[in-house]
Amino acid sequence: MGSGMARMICNKQGFDIVGVVDTYKGFIGKSIFDLLNDQNPYDHDVFIEEDIETVLNNKHPDLVLLATDSFTKNAYPKIKTIVEHGCNVISTAEEMAFPHAKEPELSKKMDVLAKQHGVTILGTGVNPGMMMDLLAICISGVMQDVGDMKISRINSLSPFGPTVMEEQGVGLSQKNFKQKLIEGKISGHVGFIESTHMIAKALGLDVETFEQSMSPIITTVDRKSKYGHAKANDVAGVDMRSHATLSNQTIINMIHPQQIEPELEGIDTGDYIEIQGTPPIHLSNVPEVEGGIGTIAICVNMIPHVINAKPGLKTMIDLPVPRAIMGDVRNCIDEE
Repeated sequence: MGSGMARMICNKQGFDIVGVVDTYKGFIGKSIFDLLNDQNPYDHDVFIEEDIETVLNNKHPDLVLLATDSFTKNAYPKIKTIVEHGCNVISTAEEMAFPHAKEPELSKKMDVLAKQHGVTILGTGVNPGMMMDLLAICISGVMQDVGDMKISRINSLSPFGPTVMEEQGVGLSQKNFKQKLIEGKISGHVGFIESTHMIAKALGLDVETFEQSMSPIITTVDRKSKYGHAKANDVAGVDMRSHATLSNQTIINMIHPQQIEPELEGIDTGDYIEIQGTPPIHLSNVPEVEGGIGTIAICVNMIPHVINAKPGLKTMIDLPVPRAIMGDVRNCIDEE
């Protein structure tokens, strides 16, 4: 995600990458343009640092893109450091899309901290952040009343790195998957509860009940992606499902099978939203919005909105509608 964001930013007008931090020792001290194999659009080089404090103290960035974690608790120390240096932050941590759902107290802390330092915190990504929550929320704007929802995303894990492969159990035997699931070492998709709470809040409702399940997707053929490999009869991904009841008895069902190289078994990817109500909604997008590209793009495209926002902890329903930035990003920044 980090390298993809850097590459996208380098090809946009008005941005200036002033620092990059990575924990991989092999990258420290190297030019990002050599690693990206891309031209340097700036009048200065950018060498990878291993200490975020060095970049924050010496370069004073307007905003940091934090692509390191899935969980709010893990992302919080880094967010705290960034915010205390008076810097806005966009996090790709899935739980940060609506951290109030699982971490209400930590969310209050972040909101207070951001306001104290006059900056904004946002968690976003393709999912959660857009395809299974904000998109449904936006389309509900043309409805007189909203009923039960069924939101599905059938996607490929192939663009993602080794951390995601491990979190999804890709390549494990069925026996090992079962054991790691019992031990809590398979996270699967992180975000159902965050997406559900985001939708509920947007509709002015509360979540009364919520439950989710996860089962392994067993491949019948060998599958190999850049960072994952699953032999026949092993785990190629996970099938995640959730069921929630809102305070007006509206039901939200989410279905999210994700696996490497799904096309090898004839599986078509796609995003689907069905909402009962007036009028009923039936949206489909085939194939899926690719997870890697989608997350990279939405994080970069939200940069001016975060800079313009009032200080505090925000979610995607608090900020302007996301859209692609095709011109100079500086024209999107409020003058005041």
